[in-house]
Amino acid sequence: MDVSDVRRAALALPEVSERSSWGQPAWFHRNMVARMWDDERLTVRVQDDGERLALVEQMPRLYSTTDHHAGSNLVLMTLAAVDAVSLEAHLAESWWWAAPSVLRKRHPQLGPTEPA
Repeated sequence: MDVSDVRRAALALPEVSERSSWGQPAWFHRNMVARMWDDERLTVRVQDDGERLALVEQMPRLYSTTDHHAGSNLVLMTLAAVDAVSLEAHLAESWWWAAPSVLRKRHPQLGPTEPA
């Protein structure tokens, strides 16, 4: 995966547009959904800091973090370690966690699934 794959998947989400953030491509609706951290890693949102830490611990090949992200709901995904289906799912989840309630109500299908 590369930035063109991220761009395609991000722009397919409702009300998302692209603009630059800190010199990198980033995707926003009313808030930031995702941003390229560098050429190899994408910043995405997760539910909370606990999920961020768990992902980094459980799948260090795919997820990483920096001191900059400490205490936040932002995690880095390594694009070389993700497939298209997982990238799209993560961007949809990131869209949801960044969305205000009005967007969540309009697009409930993008929200987390209920546990079985």
